[in-house]
Amino acid sequence: MMPLEQNPDRPRFDARDKVLGKALFAADRQVPGLLHAMTVPATIAKGDIESIDTEAASRIPGVIRIFTWRDFTDLAETPASRGGGGQKPGYQPMKRPSVRHRGEPVALVVAETLEAAIEGAETVRPYYRPAAFAAWHDQPGAEREPFAVDEEAGDAQAAFDAAAHKIDVRYLHPQQHHNAMEMISTTAAFVDGKIVVMEGTQNAAALKSGLAAVLGVEPDMLEGSSPYLGGGFGQKNGLQVQSALVVKAAMLLKRPVKLVMPRAQLFHTATHRPYSGHRMRIGATPQGKLQAVLYDTEQQNSRYDQYGGAHGEHVSRMYSTPNWRSTNCRIRVDAQPVAHQRAPHEHPSSYATECAYDELAYSLGVDPVAFRLANDALKDPIDGKPYSTRRLADCLRRGAALFDWERRKSEPRSMRTKDGRLVGLGVAAGAYAARTRPSVARLRLRADGTTRIAISGHEMGQGMRSVVAAELINILQIDPARLTIELGETAAAPQSLTAGSWGCSSAAPAVRAVALKMREQLVALVGPQEAEGPAHAVLARARRPFLDVELPQASPGGASAGGGASGGPGGGDPPFSAWSWIAHFAEVHVETTTGRVRVSRVVSVADCGRVMNHRTAASQVRGGVVWGVGAALREIGEVDPRFGRVLNNDLADYIVPVNADIGDIEVELLDQPDTALNISGAKGVGEVAMVGATAAIVNAVYHATGKRIRHLPIRVEDLL
Repeated sequence: MMPLEQNPDRPRFDARDKVLGKALFAADRQVPGLLHAMTVPATIAKGDIESIDTEAASRIPGVIRIFTWRDFTDLAETPASRGGGGQKPGYQPMKRPSVRHRGEPVALVVAETLEAAIEGAETVRPYYRPAAFAAWHDQPGAEREPFAVDEEAGDAQAAFDAAAHKIDVRYLHPQQHHNAMEMISTTAAFVDGKIVVMEGTQNAAALKSGLAAVLGVEPDMLEGSSPYLGGGFGQKNGLQVQSALVVKAAMLLKRPVKLVMPRAQLFHTATHRPYSGHRMRIGATPQGKLQAVLYDTEQQNSRYDQYGGAHGEHVSRMYSTPNWRSTNCRIRVDAQPVAHQRAPHEHPSSYATECAYDELAYSLGVDPVAFRLANDALKDPIDGKPYSTRRLADCLRRGAALFDWERRKSEPRSMRTKDGRLVGLGVAAGAYAARTRPSVARLRLRADGTTRIAISGHEMGQGMRSVVAAELINILQIDPARLTIELGETAAAPQSLTAGSWGCSSAAPAVRAVALKMREQLVALVGPQEAEGPAHAVLARARRPFLDVELPQASPGGASAGGGASGGPGGGDPPFSAWSWIAHFAEVHVETTTGRVRVSRVVSVADCGRVMNHRTAASQVRGGVVWGVGAALREIGEVDPRFGRVLNNDLADYIVPVNADIGDIEVELLDQPDTALNISGAKGVGEVAMVGATAAIVNAVYHATGKRIRHLPIRVEDLL
């Protein structure tokens, strides 16, 4: 095997195109003869539609047609529909005269201009017969499912009962919303006899096949196109509420149609992170060695979605815990489906568990860093497999050194700034499963110096194109200025979901494999000595105008591209347990008179395998920390249970961190390859970046104030 190169500092591959506006997102792309659409959202949380008055709206100049449920009764509900999964179908709005949650579309206005579509939508008058509903987990009518065990080892209950030292605490995590810069949109256009669906999606293949199933057409009639996303974070994993409606409207009108969902509507139609409650019961020795953990969680779901609870998956593997049991429970309410949001279960579970471990360490008089190091695991505590690599202890030690943890005084409220503000230092750690997905890479090398590669994967701003470029430069010595990378296009290469931090760890080995295959073919053409150097020059010496190579890259589980298997922890096919690791150290300053918390400094050290691009990887960690600040101190979806409505459904009232809220963020990446996982040695960093960040800040607030806040976000009134 060719030795792995340490990647030098390289600029983001598509940075210039983005700055110049050349990187076109779904709603930016120009389509001749385009019509514009706007939805009419339901103003009740549950009930039936008695009638829809469209007469006034239809008279507005420019309005072409107003669609209601009568136009979409033939849409199928399949597992690809919103909230579906496995063999269970989801729910398709506007298929019948009923409403299952507030904000779902009840009419679709299509017009020549966006302004006419908006005016038409505002003029449509639906009339309802409301029904009783429960919009929040503690309301009458909310349906609580039985608790189910997700991870278990040993006899946790017996070990907890016998433990010398115990704590029993409960943490609450609020509903949160993605608010990606790029709003959700769908454009359906007719190109070369096919319908090309341009949508910011993390899964162009599912967009194509899912729409075909819902619309009842052959998949070959459709293509999914998503070369760029303006942020996905799990919200764009599958079909959106409007996807099938827009494509069906275009088919009926025989003209291209575009719909950009307003941000205020997305709070009621798009998926989000659900409310969750977390009970932690921990048993330990007086010296701080973990003996048992009982971890029980509940999360709020819609009546029909299949989003499961998996809060115990990663936290059960954080430390050496001989006796562990974690359970999950779903509470069904009348709201839109919930689903993945960056570090979907890992963020809320790390918040609860890492704060609970902090409580345990304080109660025992043990330093929180020393507590974590003392409970470091040598093998997976759940299934006994060896770790592919585990450098969590290295992250903790290096982070403590960079942060100067030794300056910490152990007692809460014992440190102050010169101007009298309370100072708090906190630590927390995190992990995220390191997985790969089967990928296809199609590479064309030309003697004129140009290179084109099409690959399975999606560019969401995380730096996928930079990862692809890195391996081609390393192996073939190509000119990146003359490289074209096609991502997210079903017409260019088979696509699969890009999520769960497996984008880099799937794309990098696929590109490396196809580049090495290209080198082999060049050797076959000109011999080993003549094949050295830039690949384009070698090809020119061989007097070949171009050379094509296509290669499916298998996952560690053995499935090649086109299959659904992925390597992963705990019971998968690989003989190892693979994770990315991170340690966060946070310093907060708290004003004693106002209770205002400022995060002045964060140090984050991550083990994400071989770093493919230092700028994009470090940027991912900084972004994850910013998300952690938001979760700790700002973000919450405020639901009015009387009406099933998110009250703060815009960026004026849904508070996210701004530049003034963010202090210094220092990032260090260990840059140690994990070749057990894949030939590139890459894991992932985009998800693990957030895991533990909020807990470190919450723990720092306790150290500063002596107040243990067990809900998010921490507000001024909690500290006064």
